Amino acid sequence: MAVADKAPVLVMVLKGYPRISETFISNEILLLESLGFKVRIVSMRDPREKLRHASIYRIRADVVYLPEYIRPALGELVYENVRAALAAPAGYLRAAALAARHFLRTRKSATIKHLLQAGFLCRRALAPGEPAHLHAHFAHSPTSVALYAGLISGLPVSFTGHAKDVWTQAPEKLAEKIGRAAFVVTCTRANAAYLRRLAPNGTPVHAVYHGIDLALFDGGGGRERPVSPYRLLTVARLTAKKGLDTVLDALGLLVGQGLDVSWDLVGEGEEREGLAARAEALGLAGRVRFHGAMPHEEVLALYRQADVFALACRVLPNGDRDGVPNVVVEAMAMGLPVAATDVSALPELVRDEETGLVCRPDDPAALAGNIARLLADGKLRDRMVAAARAAVARDFDNAANTRRLAEVFARHAGRPAGTFALVREAV
Repeated sequence: MAVADKAPVLVMVLKGYPRISETFISNEILLLESLGFKVRIVSMRDPREKLRHASIYRIRADVVYLPEYIRPALGELVYENVRAALAAPAGYLRAAALAARHFLRTRKSATIKHLLQAGFLCRRALAPGEPAHLHAHFAHSPTSVALYAGLISGLPVSFTGHAKDVWTQAPEKLAEKIGRAAFVVTCTRANAAYLRRLAPNGTPVHAVYHGIDLALFDGGGGRERPVSPYRLLTVARLTAKKGLDTVLDALGLLVGQGLDVSWDLVGEGEEREGLAARAEALGLAGRVRFHGAMPHEEVLALYRQADVFALACRVLPNGDRDGVPNVVVEAMAMGLPVAATDVSALPELVRDEETGLVCRPDDPAALAGNIARLLADGKLRDRMVAAARAAVARDFDNAANTRRLAEVFARHAGRPAGTFALVREAV
């Protein structure tokens, strides 16, 4: 890149950009820009989805795409890595030595790819002499690339841990990343407690919820009491940890009890065919509507039409689990009562008998019972909806939470730490 100006740059390293399932990241970038931060996005692969939320088009940050595969871009990768090594030989040697240790431990070619992507990043996404800070979203491959790039360039690195990237990674590998980071951010208190236990050197770990746009998801106008036929709603990636088969079985139990209920399911994923086949086998195919991925503006209509939001998250054998899914926050903000499971960080928002009804995972009968209560008991609904909306307003306002995140960057980002404090003072 060309020689930089003096404004510090927050270089965000992402697995992919944009992604419709990661609106929380694009919203964060948009809000950081509104607070005066100069952001540059580095994506480890080209976009794979045509559908985009409207907020993407308001982001001003430049985007640099790294080669996703080694072989098709080998010449370009080698060229930029040679240039990176010549520009910073000591830093490149440190990064290459660390990558070699990682490769000997794992024998995975992804390690070599991450080093090559890091060298490419240093040449294409960083300007000589630029005051910058590398921040990766997700603790797996984006953080690996960012840490190698930090060693090459001498820039400080931090990362945000989310869910699968935190809980499915070998603890010793995650601990090493925490130890090399200037600080860590994560989106739930449960995650933060786990990451602090792993921190080998007292690295600061900050819990900051993602939050949502409360102006967009505004259910303050109230809604009518549910009447038959009832509509359940789930918005989720169609993947095993979401427990969608449990919701489907609960739907079958409700229908078997004589309730006229249908289910709107928004999202895409590898479980779609299996869920469709299961619905057919249960005689529920006519009661399940698969909507695929949808932009916020269309999902809002389904939130308004639904009677109960249901999600039955579970912990998978490899440790993969959800945090606090933004869709649960959205449903609560829209005044839609929630039936969920007590997995991982969900109880941080869905508190049983207070802001929602919860049960253990993989228990369709308990979930069906909770849904039936929310459909039948008007006083219970009103009390829980009011408490849930208050909790969302207090803890999940993305504008307020991004200001908290901005304070973390202002205190800890850059070299020396505090480089970005001038950005905050100027706003």
